[in-house]
Amino acid sequence: MTIWEMLAVFAAGVGAGTINTIVGSGTLITFPVLLATGLPPVTATVSNALGLIPGSISGAIGYRKELTGQRRRILRMGAAAAVGSVCGAVLLLALPAHAFETIVPVLVGLALALVILQPRITKAVQRRRERNGSDAPDPDGGPLLITGLLLASVYGGYFTAAQGIIYVALMGMLLNDTLQRLNATKNVLAAVVNSTAAVFFLFAAEFDWTAVALIAVGSTLGGQLGARIGRRLPPTALRALIVAVGTVAIVQLILR
Repeated sequence: MTIWEMLAVFAAGVGAGTINTIVGSGTLITFPVLLATGLPPVTATVSNALGLIPGSISGAIGYRKELTGQRRRILRMGAAAAVGSVCGAVLLLALPAHAFETIVPVLVGLALALVILQPRITKAVQRRRERNGSDAPDPDGGPLLITGLLLASVYGGYFTAAQGIIYVALMGMLLNDTLQRLNATKNVLAAVVNSTAAVFFLFAAEFDWTAVALIAVGSTLGGQLGARIGRRLPPTALRALIVAVGTVAIVQLILR
């Protein structure tokens, strides 16, 4: 890489770390930049996944206050995310590039619809519980949420773009908790997915260490920046930002 390409990759890492911590979809910043430096698509995807690990961990640390009391939940969800991530990493190396990209915009669009409708869905679920004589939801979301997170993590291990939006949409629909706490959980799950896929990639795929290092440093800084910004956003503003970033993600994925 030239010095200007290195600066561009570093800046993209900062941007991706910030966006990933607040919303998700940071890969839509780093991936095109890596392609522009001349890296093949699969090498760019693998290098990006490795580089974003420190940023995911940094963002999770920035949200540590909101993670209080979620240990049991995160252990269950993290196990599902790890299994799904390995499956997605295997698919990345085994399937043609267009296989998942065809359905990705649809998945992101569905996730955005769930984020928008989440307050109404939550109220409807609560009313149903009250009619059935139970107002205590499963604190972990039950088998339905675990299955949904497992499938979302398969996609996350494959490409990662907008996986955070899908996580928040699923958890918002099935968990009775604040959006900020769900966002904190999302950051931990993203760290699990990236780290698990990375271990697989280290032994089974080619990557560019320069790109990995630049994105790692940049995303670490971005993770702290994103945590400071995201934790101050009220639920309505955070939901609006998720929808805005997700919409841009859909447009970019369709036009690729």
